[in-house]
Amino acid sequence: MGISVQSFLYVHTIVLLYNIFCKDVEETRGVFKVKTIIVTGAANGIGKAIAQLLDAEGYATVLLDRDEKQGQALVGELENSVYYPLDLMDAKQIDATFAKVFKEHGTPYGLINNAGISKFSDFFSLTLEDWQEVIQTNLTSMFQCSQLVAKEMKDSGGVIVNMASTRAFMSEPDTEAYAASKGGIVALTHALARTLGPYHIRVNSIAPGWIETSDYENLRAIDHEQHLSGRVGKPSDIARVCSFLLDERNDFITAENFVVDGGMTRKMLYEH
Repeated sequence: MGISVQSFLYVHTIVLLYNIFCKDVEETRGVFKVKTIIVTGAANGIGKAIAQLLDAEGYATVLLDRDEKQGQALVGELENSVYYPLDLMDAKQIDATFAKVFKEHGTPYGLINNAGISKFSDFFSLTLEDWQEVIQTNLTSMFQCSQLVAKEMKDSGGVIVNMASTRAFMSEPDTEAYAASKGGIVALTHALARTLGPYHIRVNSIAPGWIETSDYENLRAIDHEQHLSGRVGKPSDIARVCSFLLDERNDFITAENFVVDGGMTRKMLYEH
């Protein structure tokens, strides 16, 4: 029993469309995998902006932060993210959390070491406990997280982005612990890049200047005017640099520190 010309043309069209669209998708499935990015300090401020942008760009994000309320709330806003509570003062918790992340989500493509704290106090009364808390949270935990992730990335390559600060290069009084931690991050970054380069792991740092994370609308005119850009920075400014550094097309960039401060450090003074 034969088929009509119309039926033949219909079937032929379906097969043709399959070969054009569906077959190509099947053959490339597994090539266009969603890349997983781990972000520390992801629940608020710069970390939140990073998570939001990466989610919008189609990355899968693993959000780590000690602020469980904000972390869970952020996950509820995003399309493809998970949240794990993490206190970077606890080295054992860092080990356990990253082991769980690797088990449940596989090898990440990127790590953004964003978490950090500041404790500005009179130098002569700064306690060793406060000093150590800042160094542990900002610098030592960054080394630990980077080491754990790099062990997973050794066979596949990847990207690490460390959040430093312009305080690594210029200071106000009574900022010793914070400045030391951020200076250490810049040095750690180029050391890691040198060590991990043979494994195709790129490592860069970002040194934000004044990034207003809470009350941008109430900044004064003089706050904006002391920047060569004419404005104070926003978390989204830093998020976009993170996205740029994660892009595999930018694989010629490693061991660098990117100052993102609206030109403020070139002016070299703060006005009050």
